[in-house]
Amino acid sequence: MSPVLAGVLQMLALIVALGLACRPLGDYMAKVYSSDKHLRVEKWIYRGIGANPNTQMRWPAYLRSVLGFSAVSVLFLYLLQRLQGHLPGSLGFKSIDPDQAFNTAASFVSNTNWQSYYGEQAMGHVVQTGGLAVQNFVSASVGIAVAVALVRGFARSRTGEIGNFWSDLVRGTVRILIPISVIGAIVLVACGAIQNFSGIHEVGQFMGGSQQWNGGAVASQEAIKELGTNGGGYFNANSAHPFENPTPFSNLFEIFLILLIPFALTRTFGRMVGSLKQGYAILAAMVTIWVGFTALMMWTEFAHHGPAFQIAGGAMEGKETRFGVGGSSIFAVATTLTSTGAVDSFHSSFTGLGGGITLLSMQLGEIAPGGTGSGLYGMLIMAIIAVFIAGLMVGRTPEYLGKKIGTREIKFAACYILITPALALVFTAAAMALPTPGHSMTNSGAHGFSEILYAYTSGANNNGSAFAGLNADTQWFNTTIGLAMLLGRFLPMVFVLALAGSLAEQRPVPATAGTLRTEKPLFTGLLVGAILIITGLTYFPALALGPLAEGLAS
Repeated sequence: MSPVLAGVLQMLALIVALGLACRPLGDYMAKVYSSDKHLRVEKWIYRGIGANPNTQMRWPAYLRSVLGFSAVSVLFLYLLQRLQGHLPGSLGFKSIDPDQAFNTAASFVSNTNWQSYYGEQAMGHVVQTGGLAVQNFVSASVGIAVAVALVRGFARSRTGEIGNFWSDLVRGTVRILIPISVIGAIVLVACGAIQNFSGIHEVGQFMGGSQQWNGGAVASQEAIKELGTNGGGYFNANSAHPFENPTPFSNLFEIFLILLIPFALTRTFGRMVGSLKQGYAILAAMVTIWVGFTALMMWTEFAHHGPAFQIAGGAMEGKETRFGVGGSSIFAVATTLTSTGAVDSFHSSFTGLGGGITLLSMQLGEIAPGGTGSGLYGMLIMAIIAVFIAGLMVGRTPEYLGKKIGTREIKFAACYILITPALALVFTAAAMALPTPGHSMTNSGAHGFSEILYAYTSGANNNGSAFAGLNADTQWFNTTIGLAMLLGRFLPMVFVLALAGSLAEQRPVPATAGTLRTEKPLFTGLLVGAILIITGLTYFPALALGPLAEGLAS
């Protein structure tokens, strides 16, 4: 079987699996967030944290809860790392330095999971399982909660109440993320991923010496790492490591986990607003971009330029032979179009245009299908922008799902789409202008610029994947990327929740003959076009200096 055919068959198998799973999962999540009943374990949690799950919140109270919970999480994870050297189960590792501890705490709480350290050489079992793995669950649940709050803004009328954050957080963790992660971990263990709490031990003889590896609860963390679109690996090689991702099947299964909840949330959205067709329209836009980018990535990486590429079956530099070009390309697009950041290959070793695709995937805002929750609310923001553009073209007040998109709503949406590009580009410019950050670049010229641009794009978009080649473990990068991650995560949430409250206060507008049919393919096309044009206008100059210049020169 040719490598190209193998890649296409993997893509088709993935589409079928997602098609079969997203419908029941989407319906189930809609029931979870619409139910007024609480499980016994949930009642214990509410009692322990002193929260009343039945109290409905307006958007300022919901936002305060999100920010308060996340601030406590950052502080807890920071202190856990700083005290690691004094904790049992640390495997002899010392406490983490202050700048790196801040960066890692900001990274995992913001659902970014950017890593400027070697996981197997820095973090013991307590930090890995009691700190990082816990944040993999709750940070993903926070994202889903904010998305559901925005959906309630569309579904409710003449009330400013958008739900209860504590109820949404607990339900998302207990009823959705934990059960699926348990099943996912069992599958990964069956594939060969490790799951233990062993210490450091020597394995094999390599060129006259031995190599040391430490064990860990890898399969369980790998499952939620992908399911929650987190991305932080137990080992530095991330999902290219055989302990995390042993076989081609496990590779495809991990991609399935990455895409499962973001795609299924479109069904949840359709159920909660009372129109499945609206959910299908959003899903169609996501799938169009995802399939298009995957096909383009495969084309760039399979293109044969010379006998070496032809013998290898494509651009194999930086890729695992277990997965090949096809599996690596599908994984790279899935992880950068979502806020996952896990990698099974080195994106720096992709062709110039292939590396540009990974950059552009993040710069779209990670909305196709995006992260757990963040992908849906990001796409809904873009849908509001598309409706506004359509309204300007016909001279009619724009409406979406029966809600008028007025001055207030469009300002919230505009602020949302401007924050992340501003963070990525300003920090990149500062790093290129100052003399010290440039010393961390392995390469010069266009490729070196891409390393810097990729790092801040990854941080500000809460992706977490690394281009490789950049030494990010410095005080400058740990601090600035940490700030980019926190601001890129929580500033957009301010405008999402404010928008949700504004929409929930409105009275529904009845549809008329002049109402834009947002469930039709025409609107899906408009939405995809608006996404690509807005991103292109924002990032094209930076892309021209980096991956485009490199790709055209090669």
